[in-house]
Amino acid sequence: MRLTIFWERMADHFGAAYADSFARDHVMAELGGRTVHQALDAGWDAKDVWRGVCTAMDVPADRR
Repeated sequence: MRLTIFWERMADHFGAAYADSFARDHVMAELGGRTVHQALDAGWDAKDVWRGVCTAMDVPADRR
């Protein structure tokens, strides 16, 4: 998954104004105790980060 697609999905789910704030502040066990930005900076694949977000935040299947 390209980062542009990842960020589009984040904005679609959380809203454009909140997606980046969520990505910076919300620590998730599914990402090894990291935020989205920390996981991406650590080299995680965007697809794996998106899957972690989906699991943690109960993103509906049709938006995954």
